[in-house]
Amino acid sequence: MATPRLPNRKAIVTGSSSGLGRAIALAYGAEGAWVMCVDLQPGARAEFHEEYPVATHELITERGGKAGFRRVDVGKEGEVRELVEEVGRVWGRLDIIVNNAGIAPEVPLLALHPGGLRAHETPMSVFDRTIEVNLRATFLGCKYALAQFLRQEPLPANSRGDETRGWIVNTASLAGVVALPGAPAYTTSKHAVVGLTRQLGVDYARERVHCNALCPTFTDTPLIACLLRDSENPVAVETTKALKALHPWGQFAQVEDVARAAVFLVSEDSQYITATNLLVDGGYSGL
Repeated sequence: MATPRLPNRKAIVTGSSSGLGRAIALAYGAEGAWVMCVDLQPGARAEFHEEYPVATHELITERGGKAGFRRVDVGKEGEVRELVEEVGRVWGRLDIIVNNAGIAPEVPLLALHPGGLRAHETPMSVFDRTIEVNLRATFLGCKYALAQFLRQEPLPANSRGDETRGWIVNTASLAGVVALPGAPAYTTSKHAVVGLTRQLGVDYARERVHCNALCPTFTDTPLIACLLRDSENPVAVETTKALKALHPWGQFAQVEDVARAAVFLVSEDSQYITATNLLVDGGYSGL
């Protein structure tokens, strides 16, 4: 059997009940990490139950790993602080946090209105909520994870003699580096996550904290499937074709593509990488 790449690393993954968060949590568990799964409910939303009959943390345990679940509203500072402190207290330390929880309230509009909504048409309630979940929650996860990293001793030096205090992976988006037409709130929030990641990567490099961002393109998650693969909705079908055509690879990403990148960013293979945005976009941004 292959040697686990993340042996006994203590990790938090937010938004872990479905989609990218679930795939990342499962990948970390398979690589030997202890995973605290964080979401508003342990199982996926009702419309996804058929696809995800077993909660993420339970599946990791069934496969021989170690995992737990904590219900947390990642937009509330007190709940995030308590989450991080509890993991540090119960598991002895925190090594990894993946700030993955996020929303895309404008994305459903792409299935109905391929142009989406421009800024003058965007309700402030949509903008404010998107910033709260996608940016504020990411900042809170980083803030309290960094405090925990600095309180604890670094991990033993690796094969090249480097120590590490911790790893942060922020799920940004392709929309963090290019504009996504018709989604001003989402694009703004993800550009801000990219900027935050760069800033923290620079600010905490001397303490040997890695902070990087994942920037995936449209990914074949249940959300995208529900919105853009409705065979009864001709607009959704045409939008799906048009979006795929924007990718030189010719298809959407799979969650496993993003999860493998998330493993790389917290492994010894990325020891000299920080303040970086890793695009997983099938060549979209190269056009």
